[in-house]
This record gives sequence, structure tokens and C-alpha cells, in this order.
Amino acid sequence: MVMPNLYGNIVDNLAAGLVGGAGVVPGESYSRDSAMFEQGARHAFADAVGRNIANPTAVLLSGCNMLKHIHLDYHAKVIEDAVHRVIKSAKVRTKDLGGHSTTNDFTHAIIDQLHNN
Repeated sequence: MVMPNLYGNIVDNLAAGLVGGAGVVPGESYSRDSAMFEQGARHAFADAVGRNIANPTAVLLSGCNMLKHIHLDYHAKVIEDAVHRVIKSAKVRTKDLGGHSTTNDFTHAIIDQLHNN
């Protein structure tokens, strides 16, 4: 969708709620001269600071979008696939996905997937 920033932020937040929350939706913004990659819902989740409870999925997938933008598609796909395998396995889930795993647990599960494939 293409829309002004205010409406985009509102729609992003609503859509993120449909698929698991702000922690799972990657985002990207483009101008004529630059590109920016961040969580899609642009939600700071300040309550998570220092508590090891944030879901890193959106940040990781945003990084994958950046890799695609600079034509490193293979590397992006390897990371995306690892993230999706961890989520699909349902063994390691952060609180926002209905689990009890920490940010570190989730991140280490993704790293293990990267090493195993």
C-alpha cells in the first residue's frame, strides 16, 4: 500500500495485530534517495528494554528486506527460512506468540537453524 506516513502507521499497527503483533511484522520505507528498514509497526515496546522478552522476528526480517534491497537475496532467504522454521516448529516462542521463551532463546534457536542448514 502507498499512503502518507500518518495513515501508513495506523494501518501498519492494525495489520500487525492480525498476524501476531508488532514483533513479527517487518517494514520498509523508501524515498527518492534512501531506504529504511525497521519493524513494520514502528512500535518501540519500551516496556521490553532490559527484560529479554522482545520478539526479534520483525528486526530480523527487516534486515532480510535490506539484504534483498542490496541484492543479497540468497543471504536474506537463508535467514528468512531459519526464522520461519523456528516459528513453525512452535518449540521456542516469545510471549507475544503465546510462549515463554526469552529473546535470547528465540535468537539462539534461529542461530541453531542457520548452523544446521
